[in-house]
Amino acid sequence: MAFQRRHYSYYNRLRRLLPLICAVSGALLILFALLSILSPPPDDSDRRISKRIISVDNDEKNIPVVFTVPRNGGRSDRDIWRSWNAKFFYGCCNASTKFPNAKAITRNDRYLAIATSGGLNQQRTGIVDAVVAARILNATLVIPKLDQKSYWKDASDFSHIFDVDWFMSFLSKDVKIIETLPQKGGRTWSPSRMRVPRKCNERCYINRVLPVLQKRHAVQLNKFDYRLSNKLRDDLQKLRCRVNYHALKFTDPIIEMGNELVRRMRKKSKHFIALHLRFEPDMLAFSGCYYGGGDKEKKELGTIRRRWKTLHVNNPEKQRRQGRCPLTPEEVGLMLRALGYGSDVHIYVASGEVYGGEKSLAPLKALFPHFYSKDTIATKMELKPFSSYSSRMAALDFVVCDESDVFVTNNNGNMARILAGRRRYFGHKPTIRPNAKKLYKLFMSKENTTWEEFASRVRTFQRGFMGEPKEVRAGRGEFHENPSTCICEDTKLKAGNMDSRKLWKKNKKDVVVSNDEQNEDEDAESSTGTDYEEDQTDLQDRGLYNGTRLDYDDASSISDEPELEEMLSD
Repeated sequence: MAFQRRHYSYYNRLRRLLPLICAVSGALLILFALLSILSPPPDDSDRRISKRIISVDNDEKNIPVVFTVPRNGGRSDRDIWRSWNAKFFYGCCNASTKFPNAKAITRNDRYLAIATSGGLNQQRTGIVDAVVAARILNATLVIPKLDQKSYWKDASDFSHIFDVDWFMSFLSKDVKIIETLPQKGGRTWSPSRMRVPRKCNERCYINRVLPVLQKRHAVQLNKFDYRLSNKLRDDLQKLRCRVNYHALKFTDPIIEMGNELVRRMRKKSKHFIALHLRFEPDMLAFSGCYYGGGDKEKKELGTIRRRWKTLHVNNPEKQRRQGRCPLTPEEVGLMLRALGYGSDVHIYVASGEVYGGEKSLAPLKALFPHFYSKDTIATKMELKPFSSYSSRMAALDFVVCDESDVFVTNNNGNMARILAGRRRYFGHKPTIRPNAKKLYKLFMSKENTTWEEFASRVRTFQRGFMGEPKEVRAGRGEFHENPSTCICEDTKLKAGNMDSRKLWKKNKKDVVVSNDEQNEDEDAESSTGTDYEEDQTDLQDRGLYNGTRLDYDDASSISDEPELEEMLSD
């Protein structure tokens, strides 16, 4: 009974306290609700600051991680200045014994003249293909006429850009070349003018041009650019390479000034990058790209775009998603940093007027403060013989880009293709072309990732876009970009290196020693492996620069709009 009375008394006290506890709890809830209503929300500056918090301790959770770009290039999975296995490949374009001498096949009553079109690099493709076309037709080639009516209004002719005597003598066994058409009946011979379709193959020339040539004896092919098929028999492809990489040589003044620019860059740093930025207003306007500049950008680029009356209205966002737009200068800089190039790297920029001027260039210069162009490393007096001629100024840039340790192109146009092919032919020097389609998405989401993750994905996306041997399958793309017929593999050297590697691994496996001795052996083996890898990536310098460089092409210089569209797209 006593126990029951105590239990009942405790229960009554609890019943009396319960309403008080509920009242206090309700008051606290009301107080918290009022505080949440009356307190001000966090402003945007708080959010921006929170995004800039750097996580130092990886164990701490719920701390936002900022996208912080390092000053150095960090660790890289490759030698950033050399192509892997390049020593096993070399340029080879000698004519076979089955390729008859020009004297044996040239008809004395057939003369082929051409008029090139577009910018200097575009014209270069025409010059190279004209030699092959003359060979197909068994005709004498007249020194090509350069386009003097394009955007730049450059009055230079062939002899102002290229060494005519070298061109004629080097190709004397392949094609007979003369400087001008002979007179006919005491008067200047006027050739019959015509055009051939794009990518015209050997049979196309025989069916279309040869009948006219046999009847009129002199034919001029107008707007001659990309008028020869990529797919020809090997001996004609090798002739293309002999013209492009050996016969076409710049004049001495261009080579001397170009080499002086290279020497000054080398004096500043052992290695340097040449960047063909290709962020000019006309390029952006034609491609229909948009970079977030609002109504001002749309109006400015729209005005330029109206030069091409038949261009359809496109979706700028779609253009960027499909990788058809150049990267911004900042994006180029971020890509290079992710690939392992630190802020101490020297960059030579070959570019026309950059859209947005210094404002656009500022982020790139912040990433790479050692930033140069021909105008900053040469005086006005030194450049005076070239400055009034866009083609000659562009040729200087071509020389520097060709001789650079790494060449970076921001658009797969004429200069990019020609230099990519040339650098493959002369030792597979690294040539970086942005994988713009994949990189676009990465750039758009970079603020939501760490730098380490961003850099790793850039390196993954750029595999196959670095100018490595056998990176592009033989026969794919433009022949000027991928001259696979003219690149040979030194299988004996490669086999010898592979045998040495296998022997080295076998010896390493067979060594059985004490722990101390094993450590010493491992150190020695590690050193041997490093030497081998350096040997693997050692570029062979195959011959002196032979000066066949050209300028960056300008979209408005192209006289045939479909041709321009193909040139600008991948």
